[in-house]
Amino acid sequence: MQDALRTHHFFLLVRPLSSGSVTESPTDAADETLAERKWTRRRILTLGVGGVAVIGVAGVVGLELVARGVLPGEQTLDQIDGGCSVPYTSLRFSLPGTSMSGRFYSHARNQTVGYTIAYPPNDPVGTPLPLVVMLHGFGANHATALSRMSPAQAVALHVNGEPLAPMAMVTVDGGRGYWNPHPGDNPMAMVISELIPMCQRLGLGLPPHRIGTMGVSMGGYGALLLAEKYPHLISAVAAISPAIWTSYDQAQDANPGAYASAKDFAADDAVTHASALARVPVRVASGDDDPFHPGVVALAQALPKGAVVEFSKGCHTGAFFTEQEPPALAFLSQHLTRQS
Repeated sequence: MQDALRTHHFFLLVRPLSSGSVTESPTDAADETLAERKWTRRRILTLGVGGVAVIGVAGVVGLELVARGVLPGEQTLDQIDGGCSVPYTSLRFSLPGTSMSGRFYSHARNQTVGYTIAYPPNDPVGTPLPLVVMLHGFGANHATALSRMSPAQAVALHVNGEPLAPMAMVTVDGGRGYWNPHPGDNPMAMVISELIPMCQRLGLGLPPHRIGTMGVSMGGYGALLLAEKYPHLISAVAAISPAIWTSYDQAQDANPGAYASAKDFAADDAVTHASALARVPVRVASGDDDPFHPGVVALAQALPKGAVVEFSKGCHTGAFFTEQEPPALAFLSQHLTRQS
């Protein structure tokens, strides 16, 4: 399996500058996992890979399943044993640019949704720019789509000591339906037919400027799915800890609301349709101890040659998300701002 991955994947390791000023979102707490009930090593081992453990979290730790009150027991064991520990990531930003939030009625979702549009430093509203559509994880929303930074900070981020090339970012409320279509609630259609056109009217992602997708966990899956369904529109995709299941039954066991039916799972399975990304630059990152890791391994094997896949130490936690957001943004900056 590892040899197969090495034949057409490579690691992209980018680290943000660790010295200098550090700016953090005031709403983000330090990543901390609090056990709501006692779990001994032996008891967790008896659960097996398919078992579940009940835990509580602060911040954005394991949004996917924690928001439902469950995580696979294997990750809980890793939390106890320290297997989820990753180095603290220092973030450095330029002075953030303009950010504006609002609401609109989504006919695709049959409800009002919130959104935020952020411009990079020194680029006022109205400046034509590439656009990153950032999709949030389960239980989050447009205001909490990123880990330890706001959309305005994300596009003002310094990576490896250098600011990102100018690009805008938009976040939006996608609900809890994994960004794939559900009866009466179609967040994918909302992004494609409502959100992106709204941004393009402001000059964002309007050709020749490109559009990329990015997401964490549920949003990582959604970012990949959007790029697979609309490769003519999406020019690059970066997925962090994407919530990838290998079967409908597995998805149902963990989150019955993820897919409306087995037919819907087959239509929106990111692994099955990975070949659609043949001409779309892709970056995927997953922790070795992430409960979704087996699904991401299957995805890596299905991705076209040239996709960037990084498997490294970590779990489905806010610390891992924070570590991977800077290189994901750098990847999108590189591909969305290069000359046509």
